[in-house]
Amino acid sequence: MLRFFYLLRGYVMIRLTGFAPERFMNLCSNKGILLWDVNKCGQEYTMCIGLKEFRQIKSIVRKTGTRVAVLKRCGLPFFVPKMLARKCFLFGMILAIGFWIVSSFFVWDIRAEGNLCVTKDQLFAFLEENEIYRGMRKSSLDIESLEKQIRRQYPIVTWTSAKLEGTRLVIQIKENDMPDYERVQDGEAGNLSADFDGTIVSMIVREGVPKVKIGDSVERGTVLVEGKIPVMNEDATVREYLSVKADADIVAEHTRSFHDELKKSYLQKDYTGRIRKEAYIRFGSRQLKLPADSPFAVYDSVVRETRPEVFELLKIPLYFGEITHREYQNTQHYHTMEEAKGILSDNLTLFLETLVEKGVQIIEKDVKIEHDGTKWILDCNLCVRERIGILTEIPEENVGEAEEAPQ
Repeated sequence: MLRFFYLLRGYVMIRLTGFAPERFMNLCSNKGILLWDVNKCGQEYTMCIGLKEFRQIKSIVRKTGTRVAVLKRCGLPFFVPKMLARKCFLFGMILAIGFWIVSSFFVWDIRAEGNLCVTKDQLFAFLEENEIYRGMRKSSLDIESLEKQIRRQYPIVTWTSAKLEGTRLVIQIKENDMPDYERVQDGEAGNLSADFDGTIVSMIVREGVPKVKIGDSVERGTVLVEGKIPVMNEDATVREYLSVKADADIVAEHTRSFHDELKKSYLQKDYTGRIRKEAYIRFGSRQLKLPADSPFAVYDSVVRETRPEVFELLKIPLYFGEITHREYQNTQHYHTMEEAKGILSDNLTLFLETLVEKGVQIIEKDVKIEHDGTKWILDCNLCVRERIGILTEIPEENVGEAEEAPQ
């Protein structure tokens, strides 16, 4: 803390020589002159003293017969004159500070967190339609209105929060992770209907009237659980129907198929080793680079982009990049039988893993791989068990109807 204080006021490092250096330091102490970092080197002493106090030791030096030489000048009073002499550097520093201050009034980065079903491309396209983009003024941003617009645009979003962190706009989203057929408003009535053909193997009904039983074969659109609960009269007739949202866990067994094809011949890139590079600068969505002709007849490009740490901290979207073009030639190759079976089997395995992640139970599978001369063909028939049922509307003519009592 003391060093920082004297950096603002300025201080010097001196070398003290003569017959009575100890007396010099004692007289300085008596007059309240602070000396620090005192070191003895043979018959000499080095120490630091404040700039203001340095101008007061002339009489002490004369009285003690010592000699003082300045070794180093430190602090703001010595730094500022040097800065004023370097006008270009000073102008650049003022310009940079002004640029940072002006930039702080704009939004330079937009980040989305928590979104899964709503992709970043969809969200950023929606923001641009509503004139929310990188480079806009902070004063033009209405946080509360933005949150309402996102919830209104995407019904799957149950909660959203937008906030400014410096020059970055952070949008936090929470989505409803329930299946589509369960995403209904509170109190909305509906039937639970089959969304594919199959045979019922298990059934647990929590709300509604079951219309099928275990072992029944159902077709797509068949009502599995009805969202109308009858209210009976004392004479066993139906007085009215209460409309509810049908809710049940129903598993059905049915068949699925998987078809995949792989051409016998394919083109492969063989790189020639010729490379050409070009640099560019990107600010936000605008990119600046020198115009150049197409480097090669056939090539691909690898982009490497960096961002200086100072611009990362200030959230300024200034990037420096390099594009590397690599020439290649398309060469025709042919799949061997082992390669073809391996590729098709990997694709089938990926499909099966996707089904398992969705909770589908695979009971049986029949896989065939054939070759017709130009391509390999894989056909797979699967017997699976999976959850069945989607929420559908109750026909209006049936809601609230009651049976008339017999005469």
